[in-house]
Amino acid sequence: MRYLPTGEWMQKADEYTIKEIGIPSMVLMERAALGTVDVMEKERINLSRTLVVCGSGNNGGDGFAIARLLKEKGYEVTAAFIGREASMSPDCRHQLKIAEKCGVSIVTSINKQEYTSVVDAVFGVGLNRDITGAYQETIEKMNSLPGQKIAVDIPSGICSATGKVLGVSFSADLTVTFGCEKLGCILYPGHMYAGKRITIDIGISRKPFRKEPSVCYTFDKQDLPELIPARKPNSHKGTYGKVLMITGSKGMSGAAYLSAKAAYITGAGLIQIYTAEENRVILQQLLPEAIICTYTEYDEETLHKLLEWADVVCIGCGLGRSNIAESLVVEVLRTVKFPCVIDADGLNILSTHLELLGGRERPFILTPHMKEMSELLDCTIPELVEKRFEKAREFTDRYGVVCTMKDARTLVAKWDRQIFVNTAGNSSMAKAGSGDVLAGVIAGLLSQGLMPYEAAVCGVYLHACGGDEAREVKGSYSTLAEDLITGVGTCLKKTEENMVR
Repeated sequence: MRYLPTGEWMQKADEYTIKEIGIPSMVLMERAALGTVDVMEKERINLSRTLVVCGSGNNGGDGFAIARLLKEKGYEVTAAFIGREASMSPDCRHQLKIAEKCGVSIVTSINKQEYTSVVDAVFGVGLNRDITGAYQETIEKMNSLPGQKIAVDIPSGICSATGKVLGVSFSADLTVTFGCEKLGCILYPGHMYAGKRITIDIGISRKPFRKEPSVCYTFDKQDLPELIPARKPNSHKGTYGKVLMITGSKGMSGAAYLSAKAAYITGAGLIQIYTAEENRVILQQLLPEAIICTYTEYDEETLHKLLEWADVVCIGCGLGRSNIAESLVVEVLRTVKFPCVIDADGLNILSTHLELLGGRERPFILTPHMKEMSELLDCTIPELVEKRFEKAREFTDRYGVVCTMKDARTLVAKWDRQIFVNTAGNSSMAKAGSGDVLAGVIAGLLSQGLMPYEAAVCGVYLHACGGDEAREVKGSYSTLAEDLITGVGTCLKKTEENMVR
């Protein structure tokens, strides 16, 4: 598990490390500079003629220390100070003096010399305003220079909390970041300006991040063995749960098939699909492992019997917005007591019946994409994109549900937990049916005993890893939703092989 702090939280961690642990700020700065130079050399950056552009804050201090270390290694280096001398931080001023005494060439403007590399140490993680005037011109000039581009901690001009470009941004080929990768380098468009990202440990404590609701986190593949539920030697299909899939209106058998198969591939023991009568034959052929029960009209008695049978319900995939669909969704949400995944048309219907969510701890997992979430919140998509974290927290706090907000960086939020930000997956997953697969994966994990928040987080990450596996086989253009299911199976197999027995 990796934390993804904002600049504000990273500064709090710096302060805690300096004041509570007692590591001097200059020691952290020296470690940052040493680590950056080491990474640049290992990445085979051409450092023979390097320009380091420094601001007046501690990010600039890192830059002066980097310039000095490069000079000591025999590289030709120029440090350009483009900040205001009156506003220099004490550490930055000290590093400037050391660099001067060590023979580093210090200039106050960027010339048109041909550099092999340009290092950005202008603004650090604390930037929270648009870059204008002379600073804007400087960053534009840095981007126009030849040579490889390296950002120190975060590209100047990227908001560390939102990934937004603050007027203009340095465009890096490589970002060397300290302690933790910053949230702004994960979110778009910041991610596109950061280039390759390498995190180095310089001794900053992560203790301030623990259980702090406003600090996000993510997973890496080595975390999967701890996330997926274990299989028991002495078990049967009932051990791994019964999933009721209320999915698929007339002509939408594909959504029912994809979600049900995904739940089976993820490990569910038994699945029953409650669907429109027109889908019976095709689903029996496509997925003979599933029980098929159908309707031609709304039948509350049959619905209640199915709910009595199930341990988990997934509702909405391809369900449509007919009167029957609305009756099914309303009655399920009104009566169900066990975990329920609500997707697609289930969410569209729910947006006009939000009172059904009532109660702090209803075990509901909502899986909206950005348009569906904007309808649930009654806000515009741009407003949601701008304030996604605040909106997700407000919604889950109000209704007590787990919300999986799907986007290029999917979030999983619950009112009393930190927000998970998914960093796996790829553009090949932007295909019809991908959301149906995710709903099925989460339902399959719920059926094996995971709690709603854990099932949603694991499901999102596993689904994305399945997408990475699928792209390896099919490429970015030709991956289909069913390939994601195969990818999930491959990912689970690899994870199982790596689990400690």
